Amino acid sequence: MTAKALPDFDVQALFSALDAQRRERGLSWTGVANQIWEMSAALNAQRGDHPISPSTLTGMPKRNATSCQHALFMLHWLNRAPESFVPGSARADARLPDCGPDRRLRWNLKALYAAMDEKRRAESLTWAELASVLRCTSNQLTGLRTARFATGIVLAMRITQWLDQPSAAFIRAAKW
Repeated sequence: MTAKALPDFDVQALFSALDAQRRERGLSWTGVANQIWEMSAALNAQRGDHPISPSTLTGMPKRNATSCQHALFMLHWLNRAPESFVPGSARADARLPDCGPDRRLRWNLKALYAAMDEKRRAESLTWAELASVLRCTSNQLTGLRTARFATGIVLAMRITQWLDQPSAAFIRAAKW
């Protein structure tokens, strides 16, 4: 079984980077949420869905968590890849895919699941053994196959590290 220690995505550092950028731009948290949402203005107009809530942003420090999909909103606004918030990442200079106003960055959870399952099988690991390596439950891993929404950014980044692949391999600029 893989014994490589996988450092966690630093949610607190993401929040600190957001807060620093918010202050630099002279914005309220509502202003940040509005700017993040407007990055996909053309897509938003087509879809008519609801914007990211300021409480999604301000609640991160208390929860020490955010979904992988919500993290992409924030990372896009900061123009930083998830790896830049993983201490010691060999891919700290990674980049997100380009994304215009007619698209939104989205994790391709089915592709993440498929790559994880392929490597798990190649290494003859059970789901329980892999869950132990990734410090989660088996259900969190197998649930990615049919996930409609998201998993946490911390787990998504543990998986990409275990796969030894950049997060961008599983992130796309989607029209939905």
